[in-house]
Amino acid sequence: MSSDGNKKQFWKRNAAKVPGSIQHVYGAQHPPFDPLLHANLIKAGNKPPPATPGKPKKATTFQEFESITSDAWDVGDDDDELLAMAAQNLNIEVVMETANKVIENHSKQQEKQRQDETSELDRREDDTQEEVVEDDEDNEEEEEEDRVEEGDATSPEVSFGSQSSPYTDGRLVKSHSEAPIGSPKDAAGERAALHRQRSLPHRPPVIPLVARMADQNTSGTPAMTEREASRLDKFKQLLAGPNTDLDELRKLSWSGIPRQVRPIAWKLLSGYLPANAERRESVLQRKRQEYFGFIQQYYDSRNDEHHQDTYRQIHIDIPRMSPESLVLQPKVTEIFERILFIWAIRHPASGYVQGINDLVTPFFVVFVFEYIEEEVENFDVSSLQEEALRNIEADSFWCMSKLLDGIQDNYTFAQPGIQKKVKALEELVSRIDESVHRHMQQYEVEYLQFAFRWMNNLLMRELPLRCTIRLWDTYQAEPEGFSHFHLYVCAAFLVRWRKEILEERDFQGLMILLQNLPTMHWGNEEVSVLLAEAYRLKFAFADAPNHYKR
Repeated sequence: MSSDGNKKQFWKRNAAKVPGSIQHVYGAQHPPFDPLLHANLIKAGNKPPPATPGKPKKATTFQEFESITSDAWDVGDDDDELLAMAAQNLNIEVVMETANKVIENHSKQQEKQRQDETSELDRREDDTQEEVVEDDEDNEEEEEEDRVEEGDATSPEVSFGSQSSPYTDGRLVKSHSEAPIGSPKDAAGERAALHRQRSLPHRPPVIPLVARMADQNTSGTPAMTEREASRLDKFKQLLAGPNTDLDELRKLSWSGIPRQVRPIAWKLLSGYLPANAERRESVLQRKRQEYFGFIQQYYDSRNDEHHQDTYRQIHIDIPRMSPESLVLQPKVTEIFERILFIWAIRHPASGYVQGINDLVTPFFVVFVFEYIEEEVENFDVSSLQEEALRNIEADSFWCMSKLLDGIQDNYTFAQPGIQKKVKALEELVSRIDESVHRHMQQYEVEYLQFAFRWMNNLLMRELPLRCTIRLWDTYQAEPEGFSHFHLYVCAAFLVRWRKEILEERDFQGLMILLQNLPTMHWGNEEVSVLLAEAYRLKFAFADAPNHYKR
């Protein structure tokens, strides 16, 4: 009991050091993922808590809504259903019917996958047992032949066909059948090992940084499915016109953008490029020249007394970013330092704040794929031509700047934007899952202690880069995606782990869980389900107070 009290006192005394503190804590690194901690990656159900007498009317209303909508869309469903969900004029009955249909399909796929895995383990166990029996028989025959040959040469009196004594010439000869090879003890050991393997949660193979066939061809060039090829054709037809219909592009992009057209789509959706195709090349040339004009004008001042602290902090933070195989390349580090320093100089109201550095990476990786076919973690960026590197750097700077223009109050003094969003997240979770909210309160977990990073880094420290890129496809397709829709994504993300959260029974366990959520093997399917749930929350709270919308 006293130890629990000491833990609470420790955390209270050190509140300023808890992740999510509103003070600027530079150089903090995302805790390493422990694969043995919370290894169960099976999605927990988001069942609402049972209604209790006297519950506020708002909570009851949401639970009634939730009981008829279920929790997810399936990635394999027709695109038109997902696109229709994003349309603002969608009928509520269509939303409900689509969501319920997708949930049913998703559940069937999960059940089929579990049955296939169980059948495979049973087959492997049967095969292993048969091999053990066959090995035992073969070994016994070989040993019998060896004993016969030995008996013929040394002791013809011994009858090896009977239960005769193992003694020969006054010496004790150990029976070959007692050797460890193919023994029943080993067979039992192998069966026990198979049983242990079967009882462990299924762990998928390690997924490359941004590569998986089901993940919209984020990296590399795997063979596309018919569905993916059809979606790619739709994008190409839309982008080939003299004036791109941005509303139509947003509808297509909401459910993910194919790798081949993602660079141009992101530039259009962010507002960096105009919809008119004839003007794009001239705009690109002008903006790229403007950026390198900033480099000539400001970058030499990085060692001045007034700016050296900013540059030093940037220089410290970049090596702590992920993926290390990319950012630790000297050429990439150099590019990131220039981008972040120029942005900080041109935005003195906020300057450089840790968290901004992470926002460069998705743009940089996507724009690198405009020039390569390889997986980015295995690619030497310095091998690109100088002109390509300059284009990638300038485009990354301008697109990151467009993103930050919409969330700059997240990074001004005291970061008021983040504090408002964390407070809104707390109120939203209290309405959609009262059990999780009260569990947090019971063990004195403040939302600011874990959700600050979710808002500051846009979940980049919680998700693999491939998932962040897919997430940003939708963010850029959503009106106010980074500033508004992200709130609902964070709420859906928290409730996604309700089972694991409710199993933790102390402050320390909850904080460790919330800072090390097991998303290492997440891909497009998990992100699409998360986005569908976030959209459902947004739709349900369309008439929520205004602070949910800012």
